[in-house]
Amino acid sequence: MDAPGIAELPGQGEVPNKSPGRSVALKLLGGATGGGTMMFEETIPAGTGSTFHLHHDSDEVAYVLSGEVTFKIGDEVTVGGPGTCAFMPRGVPHAWKSTGAETGRVLFLYTPARAGGLLEEQQRTHRKFASMSERELAEICQRHGWEIIGPSPL
Repeated sequence: MDAPGIAELPGQGEVPNKSPGRSVALKLLGGATGGGTMMFEETIPAGTGSTFHLHHDSDEVAYVLSGEVTFKIGDEVTVGGPGTCAFMPRGVPHAWKSTGAETGRVLFLYTPARAGGLLEEQQRTHRKFASMSERELAEICQRHGWEIIGPSPL
């Protein structure tokens, strides 16, 4: 791997605002790690969740920093607070939701970095899923190895 060492200090990294109270701080970009890893920290208001989706080429790890998050990984549902670590293997449908009374913060990591390219592209283009046509959404998902199965089951 031809990537230099990186140390990202608190407050560094671009922080695009996804929706009121929700933000993403990009910590490690795929290109900066030679495609090995992509990592970001997400602030997630209570009641906010992901789609039900999978990644074809990347494993995903989520580490809960604060709040309470419910994860559905395959058929298993787990509710956890700070210190909870969830592994979502490539090819396995999964979803998550901030289910506590307070805003959650979660550190997400993709390895290899391909799936994280979707968030990097959204940051560069300032485009949310809601503003994309079905065709645009399908294209961005395909580019980064995502497949949206449907709405969140949580």
